Amino acid sequence: MPRFHVREMCDQDLEYVLEWRNHPDIRRFMYSQQEIGKEEHYTWFSKASIDPTKKLLIFEVDKEPVGFVNFSSIRTGNIADWGFYLAPYAAKGTGAALGKTALDYAFNDLGLHKVCGEALSYNQKSIRFHQKMGFEMEGVLRDQFFDGQDYHSIHCFGLLHSEWPNLQVD
Repeated sequence: MPRFHVREMCDQDLEYVLEWRNHPDIRRFMYSQQEIGKEEHYTWFSKASIDPTKKLLIFEVDKEPVGFVNFSSIRTGNIADWGFYLAPYAAKGTGAALGKTALDYAFNDLGLHKVCGEALSYNQKSIRFHQKMGFEMEGVLRDQFFDGQDYHSIHCFGLLHSEWPNLQVD
């Protein structure tokens, strides 16, 4: 039985997190879709890792890093946004484990009241993922994102702490 775990991101994680983030299959679902340079990535991490409104995490399967999770804008009332991605080589089914492990951490360790998520309208996999994790669709921001050629809607999701323990995520 594999063991799943999240831990805080550290300097040693920078190279592979950058590689994952720049992979075309991940990058195309980001608001910032250009390839990120090493210097920009290191600058981001040096600021974000000390920002009290952010929590940068590495998701591990049997101590092997295979995913990144970010809780940000942690604000009054313990409400945060999240973002995540898996390594392109992660085994099928790893996403559900990442979601469950990260949300357990968010609600039980960080003490969050609510986790909010967003997905671009063409990212049907992320929309289904949020629904599978028990998130409620809270709205659609129509034509909210312009990728340089087309406008895309953003689907907004929310999951409350009180809803999480009642879910059985496979």
